[in-house]
Amino acid sequence: MPGPAERVVADGSAGRRLDAWLADELGLPRDRAAALAQRGAVLVDGRPAAKSARLRPGQVVTVAELPPEETDVQPPPEPGIVWEDDRMLVIDKPARLVVHPAPGHRGTTLVELLSERTGGAWDPWPVHRLDRDTSGLMLVAKAEPAQLQLQDALRRREIEREYTALVAGRLESRTGTIDAPLGRDPRRRTRMSTTTDKPRAARTHFEVEGEINGYTLVRVRLETGRTHQIRAHFAAIGHPVAGDREYGGPELPGLGRQFLHSSRLALTLPWSGERREWRSELPADLATPLGKLS
Repeated sequence: MPGPAERVVADGSAGRRLDAWLADELGLPRDRAAALAQRGAVLVDGRPAAKSARLRPGQVVTVAELPPEETDVQPPPEPGIVWEDDRMLVIDKPARLVVHPAPGHRGTTLVELLSERTGGAWDPWPVHRLDRDTSGLMLVAKAEPAQLQLQDALRRREIEREYTALVAGRLESRTGTIDAPLGRDPRRRTRMSTTTDKPRAARTHFEVEGEINGYTLVRVRLETGRTHQIRAHFAAIGHPVAGDREYGGPELPGLGRQFLHSSRLALTLPWSGERREWRSELPADLATPLGKLS
């Protein structure tokens, strides 16, 4: 890289919004990356650029003004433990907490936080993942054998996963299924798309919970678990998730991320045969802007 405050736009980032790209590159919340652009502190090929500017490969992005210390590494939000036994735990992951290290991320991850909590007594083995800016319930095994059992149950569709999402516009039906294979978008490698060279089966079921001022609140159930599945599927049918800049979701006042929350998990524990169910209410950063819509 030319310098600590410079980045060159790669081919895979063509067409991305400046604020979303910058957030990933510097490990910043997207609202703070947008604020930098709004202050004129971000230059694209030497000129100030709007936060919504679309990037082209080879452009040089320079951050002329880095926020003080908190930009580098902020204390990560703490996950809550909802339930635990000797083989696994159910956590309530807050937004802004990354599950595993990823390119452009700086700071402590969920796996690292849980490892610190255990004091070496056991290692965390996530059974599935949530995006950085998606909150809610996740399963984490305490050892690889339990992880493999739970992932096998996931493949057999024996684990119920429900999400709450706010999407743009009014859906044509109260219930439905989006059955559209997904894979990496060949033009924008950070996105998943129904137009892809390597499609994999993906099915998303939904039920409308309510309609509010041009948005629809939906309960979503995953049958498969592809990367960005809910976000990509609703964008594909013309109803992107509110606040989801990556997939063209509309901005909602007071909403600093995509409106997507893992709200319910249910399964039969493979080692005991006991049926369990957990629920998570909308966190304040979603509930508050939703309340202001009505």
